[in-house]
Amino acid sequence: MMRKSMKKRGMTLLLLSLLLGIMACGDVQNEFTSKRCFVLFDNMIHSNAVLAGAMTPNSGIYVRITLTFKDGARCFLFENNQKQSSTSKLNAKDEKRPQVVGQNDCIIVGYSMLETPAVFYAFDAECPNCYMSDQMDFRSYRLQMSSSHIASCNACKRKYDLGNGGMIIEGANGKKLIRYRAATTGPYGVLSVN
Repeated sequence: MMRKSMKKRGMTLLLLSLLLGIMACGDVQNEFTSKRCFVLFDNMIHSNAVLAGAMTPNSGIYVRITLTFKDGARCFLFENNQKQSSTSKLNAKDEKRPQVVGQNDCIIVGYSMLETPAVFYAFDAECPNCYMSDQMDFRSYRLQMSSSHIASCNACKRKYDLGNGGMIIEGANGKKLIRYRAATTGPYGVLSVN
């Protein structure tokens, strides 16, 4: 009887500890968003050198990927933080995939240089503190990138560290960058963001 009582007391303490641990977290932002994004791009077929830079660990290169039109065809526009850009026309296989490129057809991808092993990030390219996709006003607040791995918003003047999970490093408090799950099989491999 005494053994059951001690076991019950131990379970109660364990549950209480877990509950207190959860409550102590306070206002923690989720690491990944539940917003829709689906990009699958085979760079083995397209051989886009600008995108390959962002899919190379420790390169320090971040690329903004925009789904756009060029000469009447859908294509991806790749612009890196080193002021280089290129496009890749969607092929028949790409056209069959439901490409959802962030909230406003634009995301930013690249490897962090702060972590070992390097973490591959994908962020929405709209300022999370200015762009209101759930309201009627859909004005774009597209982030600008610098060679020093900083994304900045011209509207609210916040600056975000791309290499540190999209945290605000300058400006008013607010939300960090919206992050999507992302993976790459190498510079000239497959990019997957969801």
